[in-house]
Amino acid sequence: MLQQPAIAVGCAFLFGLLIGSFLNVVILRLPARLEWQWRSESRELLELPETDDAAAMPAGLVVERSCCPQCGHQLAAWDNIPLISFLVLRGRCRYCRAPISWQYPAVELLTGIAFAVCAWHFGPGLQALMALVFSAFLIALSGIDLRTTLLPDQLTYPLLWLGLLLSTVTVFVDPVPALIGAAVGYLSLWSVYWGFKLLTGKEGMGHGDFKLLAALGAWCGIKGVLPIVLISALLGAIIGSAWLLLRGRGRATPIPFGPFLALAGWVQLLWGSWLIDAYLRFAHMA
Repeated sequence: MLQQPAIAVGCAFLFGLLIGSFLNVVILRLPARLEWQWRSESRELLELPETDDAAAMPAGLVVERSCCPQCGHQLAAWDNIPLISFLVLRGRCRYCRAPISWQYPAVELLTGIAFAVCAWHFGPGLQALMALVFSAFLIALSGIDLRTTLLPDQLTYPLLWLGLLLSTVTVFVDPVPALIGAAVGYLSLWSVYWGFKLLTGKEGMGHGDFKLLAALGAWCGIKGVLPIVLISALLGAIIGSAWLLLRGRGRATPIPFGPFLALAGWVQLLWGSWLIDAYLRFAHMA
């Protein structure tokens, strides 16, 4: 792979398609399981009786086979081949002909492209491997946030701790910049949240955004926090405004901020040094 980088990039793309298929499962099943767990704990705390509907646990992330959400028919292995099955079936269930959500091929393709870019950028090695893990976490978090406006602790905390652990062997940044980056990342959005709430009485963002930016700060270091905030805010303003305009929604409509943070963090991890250097050169020229 060192001698033939194209092979490494191609293998990463195919591996990304497979991981993207699993990420679809995480995006769809993790929020349902968390909601079931929250309801179960609430009933136990309030000493409420268990109902038949409440007792039914949602499908697991790994054990249960996938099935059509419309007809409930379990899917065969050849119905789950990333991208290919969707194209062969022309976007419809083999058994009931119900339309298949475009989320499935979109997440698979996005993961494949992200993995290929990481392999091309870093080359075979520990950095590339960890960049793949980083990308998978961000895609899963973005998909869940877009569907539910939630950023689960079950994903943000492992991403944060993994970033801090990797800093101990300086995979991307040293320990001190990683630790300070995590703290500054959390406190920056935490301060914005409480400032906005004190001024308006409303919540401008969820607590998951604080934790996600803390995790990104652990991976990218203190120097990466400000660029991540600026890039995500710019993307959020442009894409969010366009989405509201196309949907005819008002400015009060909540828009998930997690995907913009995730995209900005991914760009910063791969090209952050180049972006910062380019900005410094531009500022000096100005």
